[in-house]
Order: sequence, then C-alpha cells, then structure tokens
Amino acid sequence: MNRMQKRVLLLGSTGSIGESTLRVAENLGEAVRIVALAAHSRWERLLEQIDAFSPEAVALTDSDAAAELERALAHRKGPIPRLYVGSDGLVSLVRETTGDIVVAAISGAAGLPATIAAVETGKDLALANKESLVMSGAILTRLAEEHGKRILPVDSEHSAIFQCMQAGRPEEIRAIVLTASGGPFRSTPLAELESVTPAQALAHPTWNMGAKITIDSATLMNKSLEVIEAFWLFDIEPRSIEVVVHPQSIVHSMVEYRDGSTIAHLGPPDMRVPIQYALTYPRREALDVPRLRWSDVARLTFEAPDLDRFPSLRMAYEVLEAGGTSAAVFNGANEVAVAAFLAEELPFLGIFEVIERTLERHSSIAQPSLADIFQADAWAREEAQRQAGALASRRG
Repeated sequence: MNRMQKRVLLLGSTGSIGESTLRVAENLGEAVRIVALAAHSRWERLLEQIDAFSPEAVALTDSDAAAELERALAHRKGPIPRLYVGSDGLVSLVRETTGDIVVAAISGAAGLPATIAAVETGKDLALANKESLVMSGAILTRLAEEHGKRILPVDSEHSAIFQCMQAGRPEEIRAIVLTASGGPFRSTPLAELESVTPAQALAHPTWNMGAKITIDSATLMNKSLEVIEAFWLFDIEPRSIEVVVHPQSIVHSMVEYRDGSTIAHLGPPDMRVPIQYALTYPRREALDVPRLRWSDVARLTFEAPDLDRFPSLRMAYEVLEAGGTSAAVFNGANEVAVAAFLAEELPFLGIFEVIERTLERHSSIAQPSLADIFQADAWAREEAQRQAGALASRRG
C-alpha cells in the first residue's frame, strides 16, 4: 500500500453524497482506498460499488436487503467483504474496520451512533450528517478534542466557512455568514404555501439532493440545522452567525473579520469540491469541475430571509438559546413532519406547526448524556406524530 494512502470508510454510500464521494475517490486514484461501504437498503447498488472498489467490509441497516446481498455475494469469485447488518452492525463496522477517516453521509439521527464510534476509535470525521452535531454537538466535539481527531465539514456552506477561516485566526472573526439558495418557494406568496405539493417542494432550483434534504431546503430547515452545526463546528456565538438568501448559489458562505475584511468562498454548485477538500486537507488536488466564467456571472444577489415565511430559522436561534436536548427535539420533530408531508398526510406549513408545538411541550435537559439525547429524540418523534395526527384531524 502507498505509504500516504488514506483509508476511507464511507457511510451512506448509495445516497447523493456517497455517490459523489466515490467519484472523488476515483479522481484521487491511489491517494485513497475505500475500505468500507455502508447503506440502508439499496443492496443492488451496493453490490455494484463492491465490484468497483473491493472494500474490506460493508453494512446494510435493512436486514432484508442484507439477506439479498449475502445471497448475491455467495456467488462471487474472489474476496468477499465482511457483512454487517442493522444499526448495531453499522456501529460494529466502524469500530472493527481500520481506517483514517469516516465520511458520515447517512441522513438523519440514524447516523449518530456510528459517527460517535468513528471519533472514539481514533478516526477523523468528514461530516455530511449535520444531525449528529445538531443533536450531540457538545459530546461529539469533546470526544474529538479528547482523541485529537478533526471534524472536517462536508456541507458546502460549512466547508466554505472552514476554508475562509484559513485567512485569519479564530479570535479575529466578527461574524460568519451562511448563504441559502432560498429553495423553490423563495418568492412564493405566503398564502400559496398552504397548498404546496411534495412534487413542487422536491423541485430544487439548484441542487440535486435526497428527498428529505430537499424538503429541508424548501422550508429553510436545512439552513436552520446548519446554524446549530456552525455553532458547534466553529465555537462562535449564535449572534455572530448570520444567514442570507443567495439564489445563484455561487457564494457558498463568508467570514467577516474584525478589520472589516470579508473573505468569501465562491465556486460551482458541485458537492465533489467540499468532499475532496475534506479528504485531502490541507492540500488541494486537481478536480475536473466546471470553472466559473466570470463574464457569465451576470449578478450576485443577497437578501434577508423572510422569517414569517420560514419560521424554522427563528426556531433555530431559540433552540440554541435553550440548549440541552432542545436541538435533538428540533431535529426529531422535523424528520417526522417532513415524512408526513412527503406522505401527503401534512400540509407544507404544517411542518413548522408540528415542530413548534413539539418544542413547546419539551422540558429540556441542560447537560444531557448520550442516552438523554436518544430519549429526547424518541420522545420528539412520538410527540410530533401526535401533533401531525391532530393537525390532520382538524383539517379532515
């Protein structure tokens, strides 16, 4: 093995971020080796990835899909990867596979135990699963510090901030500015949002993402979670985290310094860029992505977010102020509300109502253990289901 080769565990390999990560791995060639792949249920796609990358270990959290994969692997010639099954199997894969860095790209709270296992076993973390930091930022950042490991952001906005922060020292920062595309309903009259359909909400104007993340972009919940994530990643006061709507998605985020300088990260909207930077940091390697043609960039516009239209952003700052388990409840309630909306059981604006009502009924634990966080998450999901059902009954 090349002495400088980096061993990568990829969690969420069949999703959008996972597929982009594998394209980055192909681009980097011998510099990286994919030693583990994990997915939920898409066993046929995972089998194709096994053929392409020959990992040492794989995991499927869906047991039926794992059984199908096991049958398919039995007919293969050559080395067969270790197969792990279920949520516990995912954690075991991380703990038992030697590697340098874990790319955590499993959406939602399901990725948290494996993310924590990555840091506890002495691996750097390339984090695309923002829910891990939202739910347990205090625990995860403390573990990373104790083990001397880095948490490298993969979200395009947080990667942009991380890169802009190389221009100065942390104590010189006045503010960080997260940019948001505004989603498909940035200019839709508020009165029309009640009748928005899942198909309309899934039609993102800029990014190609999974269903849950795309709905979060439409509600600005994605940006709300990113505010909380930025608080933990960059150790900065909530009042110094700003959000602006930037429909062109060219400026990925900015850092304002105390001398009045603002450093911005600009580039094409391609997730391979932040993924590759996380894998190669502090180096930059060549990547074949479309270059910005400045003569074609007619204008870059910025506007303040409409908190009446998108109250999730207001709730994010309230959650940071409340602290404790509030963020886990915020995230869990949102996951339930988004699922109900996609199933056409809840109107678009009902997503905000379910989240707010769930938060109102939660008694936050100030310094939670990991068990407290999981318990708060479970409570939030049950309460959000009740609130979604009550809202549906009133409408029906």
